[in-house]
Amino acid sequence: QVQLVESGGGLVQAGGSLRVSCAATSGRTFSDYNMGWFRQAPGKEREFVAAIHYRGYATYYAAFLAGRFAISRDNAKNTVYLQMNSLQPEDTAVYYCAASTAPWYEVLPGRYDYWGQGTQVTVSS
Repeated sequence: QVQLVESGGGLVQAGGSLRVSCAATSGRTFSDYNMGWFRQAPGKEREFVAAIHYRGYATYYAAFLAGRFAISRDNAKNTVYLQMNSLQPEDTAVYYCAASTAPWYEVLPGRYDYWGQGTQVTVSS
């Protein structure tokens, strides 16, 4: 089991940037898990954003991002990051990190084993 804690959310103007972080605080070795970021806007289903191989060898992104976001990880710090650039109001959501032993390119929330509590990102127009 691993516990995940997100941080770094907040309010940003359209066109701005924000980096959210997710730290693994206990349990099984962080580097054993592939990691993903998801988001959920009010009234919408949770959707896949990005995923990264457990050793950081590969990444995978949702098509709608159009290259604006970047996922990375530092296994020495037990942390995964999501750098978000050119933010738009439609990016407003609660952002969640999740850990999985499924294939690293997994996009289904149900295939992830552990979740953080989420961090709110609000983009104003």
